[in-house]
Amino acid sequence: MHNFDVIVVGGGASGFFTALNLAESNPQLRIAILERGKDVLSKVKISGGGRCNVTHACFIPNVLTKFYPRGERELRGPFSAFCTGDVMQWFDDRGVALKIEEDGRVFPESDSSQTIIDCFLQEAKQADIKIITQTIVQDVTKVGEEWQLQTTKDTFTCNYLVMATGSNSKVWDLCTSLGHQIVAPVPSLFTFNTKDERLQDLMGVSAPMVSLKVKNSTLKATGPLLITHWGLSGPAILRLSAWGARELFDKSYQFDLMVNWTNDYVFDEVLEELMENKTENPKKTIAKYPQYNLTHRLWQQLVKAAEIAETMTWADVSKKSIVKLSEQLTQCTFTINGKSTFKEEFVTAGGIDLKEVNFKTMESKLVDNLYFTGEILNIDAITGGFNFQNAWTTGFLAAQAIASKY
Repeated sequence: MHNFDVIVVGGGASGFFTALNLAESNPQLRIAILERGKDVLSKVKISGGGRCNVTHACFIPNVLTKFYPRGERELRGPFSAFCTGDVMQWFDDRGVALKIEEDGRVFPESDSSQTIIDCFLQEAKQADIKIITQTIVQDVTKVGEEWQLQTTKDTFTCNYLVMATGSNSKVWDLCTSLGHQIVAPVPSLFTFNTKDERLQDLMGVSAPMVSLKVKNSTLKATGPLLITHWGLSGPAILRLSAWGARELFDKSYQFDLMVNWTNDYVFDEVLEELMENKTENPKKTIAKYPQYNLTHRLWQQLVKAAEIAETMTWADVSKKSIVKLSEQLTQCTFTINGKSTFKEEFVTAGGIDLKEVNFKTMESKLVDNLYFTGEILNIDAITGGFNFQNAWTTGFLAAQAIASKY
């Protein structure tokens, strides 16, 4: 039997950040990280294409929370206590130089996630944190004031227990046995599959700003859109998938999606503008001159879908055809049949019910001396470093809360 003051279950971003900050607050504490895999920090390693998107350069807590479909309200207080600037300072203090890219994403200057991993492992070694890998927790019980963990390797005991395992169904089951509710997991952050002849040969083509709406639903989003060989992707689609995670799951990912390629313009405005071309640009060939910042190839496909000949000029086109083109531009409907995972992003909506957690300390409201950090909670965000920010903030708060007990 191995005894520790604190055991952190899960050797990922949040687990490590909890342990490191705890050790810094109280160097006397005996801390262990239990990891089921062969390696720790495996998600950190592959994140951001191997560069590790540490956080996002959004420094105002109430603005930052808007990037979280689940957790927006609960994270306001935590982000006020430990936000993006604090994370960047934390890494800077430990010699890890970070940079902010044009889109706001924050990466190590080295462009390598190994820099973050090396920093964590070095800090853990200096703090004498025990890292125990290939250890699966099978049972968790409370004996008096002490936690007892039965694992595939041995029995461990501790005074304070931190669950930082991410979306792990076996650990969720253990939490259920302790009295916690689990919000059923569903995928978040995914792209849409559609086979539509209008998108043929357009792989890699993007539109700078579109607005999306799911038919017979209140779900909508705006942003850039990317056409892929299997359908539709890009920030607007990912945003819609995140906010619609549960609803689209309930629809079995079968629904009609309306795309407004002009973003801001409504049908009547587009119809009026296109009609003006008849008098202002009568000799111009419609297919040759894209409008609304659309690429040549995309514009041509929409013109073709409106049944306008490739050689037709504005002078010769009928009002009926212009109406059809206006519809293609503002109410372009695609039948979605399924989803695909976005790159290596395996983000799940679902987890520990947020009502059962004290967000000042990350302690369970139901069980004393039990803490939750990171993606084990029913919190998720869109892509761009936000899921890591949740990991850092909740880990830091749990560490502070446990340290204050000693």
